Amino acid sequence: MLDFNTLSEFSRANCAGICAFLIPANILSTLLTIILTFINRPTVQIWQAAGFASIFAFVMILHVYTWFSIGVVMLPTYILLGLAITCLLTNLAAILWRSNSLQVYFWKYNR
Repeated sequence: MLDFNTLSEFSRANCAGICAFLIPANILSTLLTIILTFINRPTVQIWQAAGFASIFAFVMILHVYTWFSIGVVMLPTYILLGLAITCLLTNLAAILWRSNSLQVYFWKYNR
């Protein structure tokens, strides 16, 4: 059984290590999604990259909420939360942009 109290304590006790991994992982995986979108890779690859990047962003949000749950409200928590939300929205925008650009392409040339 999963004990959320123990998991939250682990997250807070190892904050420096978790953030040292998650910050570059969020930025690089979201950058990969953007690059794959702009070089017109297949939609499946973009979905995979965005899903992978969203996992890192979701873990960052959960990590920040462990701090919020004990009442730590500081600038770094908001910065990390902003980074995670920005990465999530960027991945969503890449998926939507890719699917809309395909619809415009097929509508324009298959008319």
